[in-house]
Amino acid sequence: MALVLAPEHIHPLENAHARKSFDCGNADLNRYLREQARQDAEKRVAAPFVLTQPGNLKVLGFYTLSSSIIPVGELPEQLMKRLPRYGQLPVTLLDRLAVDRSVGGQGVGEFLLVDALRRSLEAAQQIAAMAVIVDAKDERAESFYRHFGFQPFQRTPLRLFLPMGQMATLFA
Repeated sequence: MALVLAPEHIHPLENAHARKSFDCGNADLNRYLREQARQDAEKRVAAPFVLTQPGNLKVLGFYTLSSSIIPVGELPEQLMKRLPRYGQLPVTLLDRLAVDRSVGGQGVGEFLLVDALRRSLEAAQQIAAMAVIVDAKDERAESFYRHFGFQPFQRTPLRLFLPMGQMATLFA
């Protein structure tokens, strides 16, 4: 069966989703999905979303979103000049994003990222967030996010952000 990438195939994580066979090649991310993600959802500390295929509950990829704050001094100076002089600013944290090896190289990571950004932008219309931030696990992940316009923080190079205004332009 061909892989179908459609927004309606991404859902909030539920108990029924088959997580045990998920393998993205990173033991920490595998463990998180299998053992911790559902608890985080129940405690409302993270919102995990999973990609499945019609009629199959096997998780092919996932990401998590949560609210966070950043110190304004971490942002590039040209952006800081355009923002209110608050010490901290609200953001959406894209904390984890992983793709099962069985569907690697088929655009699933990009598809999940675009869905996470779309959800974040929609949520920011109701609950303020000035950007989406990510903590890239390594330089390969950093390159992935930079390809989509994410910019590095001043003091933490593997921490990247994408302003909501830039996302709004992309989705317009």
